[in-house]
Amino acid sequence: MKPLVLTLRGRPDQRLDLAPLVPHRLASMTAAEIERIELQTTRRRVLVADVFRLRIGDAAQIRIEASCDRLDRIGHEMTTGEIVVEGDVGARAGRLMTDGRLTIHGGAGPWAASGMKGGTIEIFGDAADRLGGPGPGEIAGMRGGVVIVRGRVGERAGDRMRRGTIVVEGDAGAYAGSRMIAGTLVVVGRNGPLPGYLMKRGTIVLGAGCEELSPTFIDCGVHALVAMRLLAGFVAPLSRRAGASLRAPLRRYAGDMAVLGKGEIFVGTRG
Repeated sequence: MKPLVLTLRGRPDQRLDLAPLVPHRLASMTAAEIERIELQTTRRRVLVADVFRLRIGDAAQIRIEASCDRLDRIGHEMTTGEIVVEGDVGARAGRLMTDGRLTIHGGAGPWAASGMKGGTIEIFGDAADRLGGPGPGEIAGMRGGVVIVRGRVGERAGDRMRRGTIVVEGDAGAYAGSRMIAGTLVVVGRNGPLPGYLMKRGTIVLGAGCEELSPTFIDCGVHALVAMRLLAGFVAPLSRRAGASLRAPLRRYAGDMAVLGKGEIFVGTRG
């Protein structure tokens, strides 16, 4: 069947909360019912029909066209189906997802994949700060699922990550994988300073190294581990570049010894 298509009429003059527009909530709704859904805003009451042109289709496949960075919480608490976004998205895209697929043909704002528990998010542009990080007052960030970013990411990607996999093909900002509890973060490009800051457990792979590593990590030498080849087999279908970086010899650092110290950072040795 054809997807349900929402085309943005123009850039809104205020931020819009698109959390209600997910497959499991739109299933069995008519076009008129969808157009009457109220979108939470900062100022005045706004309905779907006020800002989108709707073309009805299968709600299990939602397509948002002409999107912009003022559309927040796309894919919030998504449990099934697929959402494809043509353009940029605002803050907290894919927050608390448990299943399904969210594809963004553009950039994503801060806190994308925050609290994510399952499913897949693919971002073809850049992602802002705190990708997969916790919301205010939350103990853990991303708790499952897979995130692939084809561009760059901002600071503190994977902050307090508890479970799941993040793959970044571009560069990463400072403090990537900070305070990690568990999970896997792979960055193919160059990293900013202090990756893995205060990480307790988990695995970080830095294919092109980093500007500065905390002195509380211990150099364990260069290895070609079987575990890395197994991880490469999982990652390669998501990103060939990331898979290739995992198959090369890597220098292992254990830490952060300032806290629990059971985490590990692998740094590429080529170039």
